[in-house]
Amino acid sequence: MFSRWLTIPSDSSCLLIGPRRSGKTTLLRGLFPDFNYTTLDDLDYLDWAERDPKGFVQDLGNSCIIDEIQRSPTLTIAVKHAIDQRDAKIFMTGSSSIGLLDAAADTMAGRIEILSLPGLCWGEELGRPTHNVFIEEANHVQLKQGARMLNQAVTFGGFPEVAEQKNEEGKAKILIRYKNTYFTRDLMQLSNIENLEGLLGVLHNLVHSLGSHLEVSNFARESGVSHPTAKKYLNSLNQAQLTFQLRGYNFGPAKRYIKATKTYFADNGIIFSLRTQAGPGALLENFVISELEKRRKLGFIPTDEFCYYKSASGHEIDLIFETRNSLYAIEVKSTRHPGRSDITSLMNFKPKKNLKVKRFLFYLGEEYQTVEDVRLIPAAALFRGR
Repeated sequence: MFSRWLTIPSDSSCLLIGPRRSGKTTLLRGLFPDFNYTTLDDLDYLDWAERDPKGFVQDLGNSCIIDEIQRSPTLTIAVKHAIDQRDAKIFMTGSSSIGLLDAAADTMAGRIEILSLPGLCWGEELGRPTHNVFIEEANHVQLKQGARMLNQAVTFGGFPEVAEQKNEEGKAKILIRYKNTYFTRDLMQLSNIENLEGLLGVLHNLVHSLGSHLEVSNFARESGVSHPTAKKYLNSLNQAQLTFQLRGYNFGPAKRYIKATKTYFADNGIIFSLRTQAGPGALLENFVISELEKRRKLGFIPTDEFCYYKSASGHEIDLIFETRNSLYAIEVKSTRHPGRSDITSLMNFKPKKNLKVKRFLFYLGEEYQTVEDVRLIPAAALFRGR
């Protein structure tokens, strides 16, 4: 079992949310081997849970793990009763937040911790993080190692089972299998989606739209589905933790320019599994932003949400977030030798807020540099960084 970077509290119950195959079950069963275990992927147990939720939870005892609880969200009421009446310790996993987070918030507020477990951060399988990406520099040897591994990481992503494979053929086979099961058919079952071709059309169009503003009406037309269907499929992908959205960053009169969202894949392995063409710049942008989103979910980047920015004059910044008294502005460029034009948007970014702006550019070079007020960070520095 990988030693994951997420800390699971041992003194309270917990709901662990993350995409399929991110390692939720492996983590919990490894940490708590003596706990009774059940999964609602088993139709017999699912039937029991829905017919007699109180009896189902009671039979599991005071220390248990319930896998894939999103299949029966009302079971959380019985879990609440067990926690309150028996001081039970119950760990739950969910690979979709459809109907689950609202149920958990309503019934178990203050009783459980809700945590996220994304796929592996790049290098997580090799041990604890070695440096803070934005504050510290990776050592030279590690940076070189990351540079050698970068292309494979951008291509195949970081699902644990994929990371365990030693060769590219093995990684590819697993991801294709994931597409045919966890990324499509499981999602269709959970979200009552009947049109596989329509779902695949949406997924393929998302690949072609990486880094672009997502207007649902245009997106629906290009994906060959209706506007309501496209909206439903996009929401389902977000709730299944396969994608995530960036809203436009708002301050002052700029609100009218940034209504559309941007959608990214939670892991580059999902993109590979679809076997559709994406440019190297889009792939690197998705990789860097998704790696930072993984770290945000793990609590290493203390902010509630990531955004993007577009000014009235058309200047765009890939990623914006506020933390403490600072505002981070981040661009991603697929170049080894960035020029003045690559940092123009960062330099022109002057928000009307009393926050210190920290500007960063992730790029394909292997040296840390500071150009004017912009810190250039090698993309390879994400390797084992938090």
